[in-house]
Amino acid sequence: MLLPEWAHWRDLQNLMQRNGLVLPLLALIGIFVAALAFSLNPRLATAALAVIGVTGLALIVIVMARLRQEYFKPLGNLRAWSQHLRSGDLAIHVPVPRHGEMVSLVRDINGLTDELNVLTEEMDTKVRAQTEHIASKSRSLEILYDIATDLSSARNLDELLGHFLDTLMVLFDARAATVRLNTEKNQTVLVAAHGLTLDIVKQEQLVDMDRCLCGQIAQNGGIGIQEGVAGCNRFLDGEMLDGPCSEMIVVPLQYQDRILGVYNIFLERPSAELGKDVRDLLNSIGMHLGLAIEKTRLDENERRLAIMEERNFIGSELHDSLAQSLVSMRLQIKMLGEILHKKDVRAAQVEVEQLRESIAEAHVSLRELLANFRSRMDERGLIPSIEELVERFKTETNITVYLQNQWTEFAFSPTQEVQIFRIIQESLANVRKHSNAHTVRVLLGKLDDDHLSVLIEDDGRGADKTIETTLPGENLGMSIMRERAERIDGVLRIESEPGEGTRVQLAFPIQQKNLQNPPIKAD
Repeated sequence: MLLPEWAHWRDLQNLMQRNGLVLPLLALIGIFVAALAFSLNPRLATAALAVIGVTGLALIVIVMARLRQEYFKPLGNLRAWSQHLRSGDLAIHVPVPRHGEMVSLVRDINGLTDELNVLTEEMDTKVRAQTEHIASKSRSLEILYDIATDLSSARNLDELLGHFLDTLMVLFDARAATVRLNTEKNQTVLVAAHGLTLDIVKQEQLVDMDRCLCGQIAQNGGIGIQEGVAGCNRFLDGEMLDGPCSEMIVVPLQYQDRILGVYNIFLERPSAELGKDVRDLLNSIGMHLGLAIEKTRLDENERRLAIMEERNFIGSELHDSLAQSLVSMRLQIKMLGEILHKKDVRAAQVEVEQLRESIAEAHVSLRELLANFRSRMDERGLIPSIEELVERFKTETNITVYLQNQWTEFAFSPTQEVQIFRIIQESLANVRKHSNAHTVRVLLGKLDDDHLSVLIEDDGRGADKTIETTLPGENLGMSIMRERAERIDGVLRIESEPGEGTRVQLAFPIQQKNLQNPPIKAD
């Protein structure tokens, strides 16, 4: 049993030494011995008190030293650590004491500091990556905005593709760029090219789809990347580009589920340097351009149809008015010849007078037709054309005209633009010829959610009879205006009273057509 007791004593001794309690214990033993000596021999009181004083002072010094070493100094280190932490130094550690109760606490604090530092570095990495991702997305949106702006401002396909390639080469710092469209004969035709020589453009004008990468993408979709242009040079008499080319990228032009063609970019540096989202960006550009090309085609077809309808309309009006007048005059001339053959002077004079009236009526009809078809629309669209028409009318007539436009958010088909413009033009022509007005108001307004309106009213002398009951043959201009209204599913109403002026109102259904490219997000 002695060995275990000796082992316990050694453990206690080590614990006391580790915690700095040996000297305080010895001091307490000395005080106890002095007190015992004093109690046994009072004559030793002075010596005992001296021993007790010295021992107590030593005990205080020892305790203060231990407090400073084990508590005050670690607390000061903690204060310095917190100041460094607030200043952003997350790598700072608190010095670990050699012994004492603060050792485990300081180690825990240092462990938490390391974990906080790791978490902060991970958060910084994630924030940096997200910031780069957002910057890349912002750049992609800026590029898409520039592309969409150029595409929407073009007036025809050639101008559209020219603006597109200019913008594309600047944004991607490309050496060259091209656009090819699919044909019905399993070929692609080069419709626009920047950065290629004229000789190369001629050689690349028409290419079979089975020949190279461009044809494969034009048939199957996806994005193709070819290193350099050596693969293209095999089919050419000469070099495709004058300078070096790192990569050629082929991107499909898509509209809904159809591939209309491809566009190519010839880059001096690898596409990987453009960012991780470059494929999504190129795809979105292809969708924008495909939509713009299809819209331009539809607009040109509709404009062509509108021109054909306008020509047919002119031919119909010439047949119904001037041609019939000429036929009538031919008959009158034939009758006049027979009368002259009979030498009936009085009848001849009557026939000549009728012939003169017929010629005057034909002349009036011809002038009305010319006035109705002479002015051309502005290529910028309906509203600029109306504004120019009104300004010209004010200059030529000195009549005050107030134009109020409430159509800022609407777009019109080419057929609507032509017919609305011609109706306003004919109405102003009637004001100039017949009304003797001082003021005219032209209002482009909205009747309800489904119909728009055009109102032309003047303060002139008005009409002597109800215009609504006028026969078509009596007023060719009014007849043409009604027919134009019917061609856009509209209704034309004309009201006039003597001394109250004339009011012409056109009502027609809204047929909105979005002229802007719809936003296509770059995923």
